[in-house]
Amino acid sequence: MRGKHRYQFNPHLNRDETITNILVKALAVFPSPDFSLCLHLLPPYILLNNHPTSSGDLSEAVQKLKELNLLLESAQFKEFWTTLDSDDLYADLIADVTGFEDSIRQQVAMVASQSMREVNRELFEGWTNLRSDEFERFVKEDLGWSIEGDVVKIPLNKDNEARPTVTRENVKFDQFTRMIKRAYEQPA
Repeated sequence: MRGKHRYQFNPHLNRDETITNILVKALAVFPSPDFSLCLHLLPPYILLNNHPTSSGDLSEAVQKLKELNLLLESAQFKEFWTTLDSDDLYADLIADVTGFEDSIRQQVAMVASQSMREVNRELFEGWTNLRSDEFERFVKEDLGWSIEGDVVKIPLNKDNEARPTVTRENVKFDQFTRMIKRAYEQPA
């Protein structure tokens, strides 16, 4: 337990690089709430980019990461990759987090597998930011899925399987008689 709240209670020990690395690692495990929880541990002046007491570089980095998180949470995966490639600051932010892009691809695939049985190849290439042989290796070897023409086939799993739901209620006849009796009673 010692050191668990070191940065929260001793803000003078904060290091910008440590904060951004934690946020990037939390971002890589979307759709979990880790990123939002980490943001809530930061002082408000860091979260407000235009605040006079905000430390400029850290605030800008946090704003950039919040933008990426919003794109992931709203399933705008192609836009996520476009935004990530649009500014050198993003490359600097993710540089210390080994496997960040692969983790994002795995999470995108997990989200797709929870709601789909197949997806257009071109669309999924945009979602994963992979093309050609690299894309095929990812789909076939890493995910264990198949590609048939222009369609990526996602195996049946507990999340993407259509199952009928049967709802049964046990209502006894004497419950109806009480309800009918109350319907004919005069209000007091």
